[in-house]
Amino acid sequence: MSQKNYYDVLGVSKDAGADELKKAYRKLARKYHPDLNKDNPKEAEAKFKEINEAYETLSDANKRAQYDQFGHDAFTRAGQTGGFGGNGGGFGFQDFSQAGGFGGFGDIFESFFGGGQGRRNTGPVDGADLRYDLEITLEEAAFGADKEFSIVKEEVCPRCHGNGAEPGTTVATCPQCRGTGQEQVVRNTPFGQMVNVTTCSSCGGSGQKIDTPCHECHASGRVQKKRKLQVQIPPGVDTNSRIRLRDEGEPGTRGGRQGNLYVYIYVKPHQRFSRRGADLYCEEHISFPVAAMGGTTEVETLYGKVELKIPHGTPNGKVFRLAGQGLPALRGSGKGNLHVTIIVDVPRSLSDEQRTALTHYARLMGEEAVKEEAPSFFEKLKDTLKG
Repeated sequence: MSQKNYYDVLGVSKDAGADELKKAYRKLARKYHPDLNKDNPKEAEAKFKEINEAYETLSDANKRAQYDQFGHDAFTRAGQTGGFGGNGGGFGFQDFSQAGGFGGFGDIFESFFGGGQGRRNTGPVDGADLRYDLEITLEEAAFGADKEFSIVKEEVCPRCHGNGAEPGTTVATCPQCRGTGQEQVVRNTPFGQMVNVTTCSSCGGSGQKIDTPCHECHASGRVQKKRKLQVQIPPGVDTNSRIRLRDEGEPGTRGGRQGNLYVYIYVKPHQRFSRRGADLYCEEHISFPVAAMGGTTEVETLYGKVELKIPHGTPNGKVFRLAGQGLPALRGSGKGNLHVTIIVDVPRSLSDEQRTALTHYARLMGEEAVKEEAPSFFEKLKDTLKG
């Protein structure tokens, strides 16, 4: 086996997930496939085998756990130490408890002595699910909307229909693995013959040999396509709401179902309203006379203007609730409420008539009369010039 770190071979980090591993493997497998590297086939074949070896190990949860703990020794250490005893080197019982109890021993013996033949997954493999983040306005969240967006995703190659071969050419059985997708390497050990089963380095596990790769997908059977999609936004959605578009993910292989596309909603902040669930919140400014003597004011809602009655003596910060003027309930019926916080405006400047009236009001309220500001030098000079 190659001694190069498998994560470095695939160009991924140690915490890479299954989708990231698969994406890295596909990219490298297409790049180094021997059929696509006629100028340097031996180097490409060696690299292709190394890539398959790394992916085969890291894509299997048990093998990956063993590799992370012991490195390459996970697959050679037993033959060197003379057994699996906990005190004699090699793997102790505790090493495999993390990988599912006694199942760890079974996997190791199958890997060493050939019990894993035929275990390659040849059945249908479902396509990967995809995610798209969609930004909408608060109005669209309230009323619902049909939104169109574009996404680039993998699709079955329309030229070769997914078999990877140029139209008019045939796909033959791989002569190296005879269609099994696996290779067996036999070694002599103190235990006897050891059979190691790996993915076929020639066909990458497909069991097929493509002599004339498709010109459009280069034998991968997949192409990147930009597609326009439409999603219906239901009234009442909020940020992080998720809408599933069935069968709009990546295509499956060997008859596997198409993945799904999940559209995640992000509702943009609104200039006037803030939101908590189905309820909305806003501020409404009124004058001091309206606050003191009462009156009405028009409040702008998402559904139009409504008249709000202001009782006399309304203090600054008073909150009024307008029932049914919030957002629709995403699950259930009815709408939330609009909570209106009253802001009493204080005038920044007063005319002489307003100042006189307020001074009189202060006296009637038993407060000290507001002192007039002394005229400035320029005001005195202006009065002198007028006289």
